[in-house]
Amino acid sequence: MLAGRFAQNSTAFGWETAADLEIALECLKQCDLAGYNARQMNQLSGGERQRVVLARALATQAKILLLDEPTANLDLAHQALMFRLIKERVSGKDAAAIVITHDLNLASEFADEIILLKNGRIAAKGTASEVLTEDHLEEVFGVKVLLDENPVSRKTRVTTIY
Repeated sequence: MLAGRFAQNSTAFGWETAADLEIALECLKQCDLAGYNARQMNQLSGGERQRVVLARALATQAKILLLDEPTANLDLAHQALMFRLIKERVSGKDAAAIVITHDLNLASEFADEIILLKNGRIAAKGTASEVLTEDHLEEVFGVKVLLDENPVSRKTRVTTIY
């Protein structure tokens, strides 16, 4: 976990400082992993590992986070937690996150802008309501979808029609 702090480390020999440890422990706590700091990765479930990876990314305090499927192996509660943490990190902190996800509903809820790819090329780009259209989704995925609005957030919601 402290490896996530290596780039910020200012000691002559690259040892972690008390501040590094404090930041790392806080990131573990934020990712619902308080008390996990002494456990080895091979002792963790897939979801716990995924949360450790995000905690490590957050501990870097990087201005740009590049996250590939950060919610893989996570239950619904932890999926929402991860996206809330990412959103909190970028809002008001002069930071950005690029998140690759196949979960269109999570993207709709949390992304400021969505880029929909087909065969490595941009098929659509814009807000969720601009990108998540029946035409775009049928073109990219070859499936019919039902689009409606989440009654709480008012964001576009996608359901595949089988």
